[in-house]
Amino acid sequence: MKKLLSISFLLMLIFSVSGIAQQVTLPADSTVVTNHEVSIKGKKIPYSATTGTQPVWDDNGNPIAALFYTYYKRTDIKDDTMRPLVISFNGGPGSASVWMHLAYTGPKILKIDDEGYPIQPYGVKDNPHSILDVADIVFVNPVNTGYSRILDPEADRRQFFGVNQDIAYLSKWINAFVHRVNRWRSPKYLIGESYGTTRVSGLANSLQNSQWMYLNGVILVSPTELGIHSGAGRREGPLGAALRVPYFTAAAWYHNKLPSDLQSKDLDEVLEISEKYSLETLMPIIAKGGFVSDSERDQAATEMARLSGISKKAILQYNLDVPTSFYWKELLREEGYTVGRLDSRYKGIDRTDGGDSPDFNSELTSWLHSFTPAINYYFQNELNWNTDIKYNMFGPVHPWDRSNNNTGENLRQAMAQNPYLHVLTQSGYYDGATKYFDAKYTMWQIDPSGKMKDRLSFKGYRSGHMMYLRAEDLKNANDDIREFIKNSIPPAGTPAKY
Repeated sequence: MKKLLSISFLLMLIFSVSGIAQQVTLPADSTVVTNHEVSIKGKKIPYSATTGTQPVWDDNGNPIAALFYTYYKRTDIKDDTMRPLVISFNGGPGSASVWMHLAYTGPKILKIDDEGYPIQPYGVKDNPHSILDVADIVFVNPVNTGYSRILDPEADRRQFFGVNQDIAYLSKWINAFVHRVNRWRSPKYLIGESYGTTRVSGLANSLQNSQWMYLNGVILVSPTELGIHSGAGRREGPLGAALRVPYFTAAAWYHNKLPSDLQSKDLDEVLEISEKYSLETLMPIIAKGGFVSDSERDQAATEMARLSGISKKAILQYNLDVPTSFYWKELLREEGYTVGRLDSRYKGIDRTDGGDSPDFNSELTSWLHSFTPAINYYFQNELNWNTDIKYNMFGPVHPWDRSNNNTGENLRQAMAQNPYLHVLTQSGYYDGATKYFDAKYTMWQIDPSGKMKDRLSFKGYRSGHMMYLRAEDLKNANDDIREFIKNSIPPAGTPAKY
């Protein structure tokens, strides 16, 4: 009898544990609200943080996915009619919103050193430069990023994972969120980083034309090509080869690899030289391909070597079209280091000094080093969000359908239809993935007519893909957003017309 009871108890325990395991799912609709205070520019700002989930519904109104978000709202503002709302996305695709959430615009930032390197103990601290003094912010995690998940096991994954699919379901989700928090009258802004710029450029047009929601601004942080003159997700041929040279110049300047006459100049000055050469001289030479004269090719390789910090021989071996992956390996090869892809200030160590690309992305491992413990600590201990679900820094979203990427044209169309809509581009000079000169070119090409160029602006910073990790650029970049918001809200009563 005792043995039988023991077996029965064991079976009950197994079933009980199994039942608990099955219940580790994300609620479709939930909120946790906490209240806080932060000092921004010397002034105390009280705010609430609403952390939770909001469903993605199918056509029949059934929840098929839940998106995890965090909404920061300043609480000493009685009338939010003209209080801006910033809707924030990161990229990937497949990246959580953690990066800009805990390092850029939000009220808390990582405990890191002034150049962005991890320090222990890990954690978060107040962000004295947050834009929460001038705007409320919601950080959104698309499906399978952060704590966001598909709820319906029968749901077709393909409806979430693609350029246009992503835009379609997120525009509906944003509409529902704005309605829930009663912010239809507020000036609204989208900010996206990296692939998030593809997302928000498409969303600007989708929100206008399918949700009838008009924006005041779109902020592109380290933007992709937005489908403009790009193949396989990147710029190729003479255009791509020429546009990447100013990035080479920036990285070489940082690591003191330029000849003395260039190295002695300020970064902005030397980049101006590199940009002019790349557009006006190098691109036409590369366009001639194998029919360029030997003297032109040799002269171009000589000047490229001066501007890039790598050898003329290596440049000629690549027919003047030097891949960035090779550059990350080559620049500091003789010193035994590689440089980072997303931020070339960071150094890495490979198994061998030989080869044509680094073993790993030195900057990304450094960032994950500090971001992962901080975000997991922050939600549980300061925002009171508890779950056994894993926080996906990078989630499973592939295969990603990249076809029909017309997001640059989507953004142009949104601007043309909406005279209030302004666009700010922010880029780090040392970003070797979404290069700053590529970003400038994208900005130039968004509106080929030039009729809207007064609503397009660019800001560059002396850091990489996540320029805000560097203390000086955290301040400057947030101030640039403040100024952008101020300038893109028209005086009361100003009509939206040409």
